[in-house]
Amino acid sequence: MLIKLTHAHVIGTVIAYLIGVCLVPLVINFSKKEGLVDVPNERKIHTKPISRIGGVAIWASTMLTFLCLVFMSYYPSGNLLSGILLGGSLMFLLGLVDDIYNLNAKFKLFLQISIATLVYLLGVQINDVPFIGDLGIFSYPITLLWIVGISNAVNFIDGVDGLAGSVITVNAVTLAIIAVAMTPSNPISALIGFILAGSMLAFLTYNFNPAKIFMGDSGALFSGFLLATISITGVMKAATLAILLPFLVLAVPIMDITFSSLRRILKGKSPFVADAEHIHHKLLHAGFSQKKTVVILTAVAIIAGALASLLMGSATMKHYFVYILVIVVVMILLNYAKVLTKK
Repeated sequence: MLIKLTHAHVIGTVIAYLIGVCLVPLVINFSKKEGLVDVPNERKIHTKPISRIGGVAIWASTMLTFLCLVFMSYYPSGNLLSGILLGGSLMFLLGLVDDIYNLNAKFKLFLQISIATLVYLLGVQINDVPFIGDLGIFSYPITLLWIVGISNAVNFIDGVDGLAGSVITVNAVTLAIIAVAMTPSNPISALIGFILAGSMLAFLTYNFNPAKIFMGDSGALFSGFLLATISITGVMKAATLAILLPFLVLAVPIMDITFSSLRRILKGKSPFVADAEHIHHKLLHAGFSQKKTVVILTAVAIIAGALASLLMGSATMKHYFVYILVIVVVMILLNYAKVLTKK
């Protein structure tokens, strides 16, 4: 199997990083001036106010990259792309408003369902599942559950410096590679994944411990929404059994939101009420540092991605390891550079 990335995939990743790495410092300065910072409390592990609207830079670098590709004539045409970008932008705006005004959890869930419904009507749908076939009327609730669930799952793991960004980067690259390897391939979904990875690497440049900025709900919901939708358009629509691959690729956020929700429900609490008992909190309580916690959970994401790529075939797995190796080396260099600048 020949897996070939287009110029848009490579150039899009680089442009997204370059734009993002310039935007993040501007967002940090703006948020400090306007008081848009995350204040420490008993549930938080940071000890000083930190910018909480990193999602602005992530969203802006992603959208500006698509604009650049238009001017460079690399922008692909195809169905569903506009709907994904529109839905992602609406999810970003919802998260941004929540970062600033702290919306009611049930109201926020209602708006998330509304956004997912809009995207569903625009064609982003889960229509078939293995051994069952056409979902019929159940396509709508299952699609909504996936989009809203993954969006919030990514938000749930955003509790340690560099954790969400690292996992999102690995997940985005994995889904992009699988989308390209599919028959037929889906280069548009892959492009979104690679651009998201570039934007997230730029954010990680300032988010590795000690973080100078957090992605906030705006960044987490936007990123989670893109992962959820490109997994539908780039993987689930390509082959019946492929619907199982995103569950493997997104294992870290899915495990966390599943256990967190069940734990809260069994305790008689609302699954929407935040607490300090997520997987990353348990690793911290076990004595692991923030950096080791990030390494452990990112390694789990990499292993899960490797298994998913292996199911696609040995050729896909070889390409996966090459691309993931590049990503890991870049993240290590970014973290090392952060340590040097701190000294």
